[in-house]
Amino acid sequence: MTPHPDLKTVPDLKLPRYLGTWYEIARLPMKHEPEGCTDVSAHYSLKDNGHVAVVNRCRMGNEIEQADGEACPVDNDTARLEVSFLPKGLRWLPFTKGDYWVIQIAPDYSVSLVGSPDRKFLWLLARTPTLDRTTQEHYLAQARLQGFDLTELIQTPHTGHPTA
Repeated sequence: MTPHPDLKTVPDLKLPRYLGTWYEIARLPMKHEPEGCTDVSAHYSLKDNGHVAVVNRCRMGNEIEQADGEACPVDNDTARLEVSFLPKGLRWLPFTKGDYWVIQIAPDYSVSLVGSPDRKFLWLLARTPTLDRTTQEHYLAQARLQGFDLTELIQTPHTGHPTA
């Protein structure tokens, strides 16, 4: 397997502007998020220790599933976060953190493209549960330019019953 060039991230992400609620518009498949999940949302807030509290929610049928985690910047770069969803007492373990790197952000922080440097994970997020096709294509084109294979991209269904 050929190594990828470094994943380019947002040069100066303003973390306070990034905090708040985001809706998943599309993603690459991953084992942590069942295929039947709808209405996926994420809420980020600043913790007293300077890390970011992460609350991910999705709807599975009539139930809302929630995963609580914590993210911290890598090398003081707020566009490169490591996220763990393990219970607090186990977060120190090695190999338990996932990369959450902000690749692109709209100037008004309304749309975000997030991925992992190994190109296995990708999320297209927006501040609203819907995003027009032209904007989606713009961000997905950026993902392709950075080496992401989007053949298995999943468009996240939003049913009008938000989880945030």
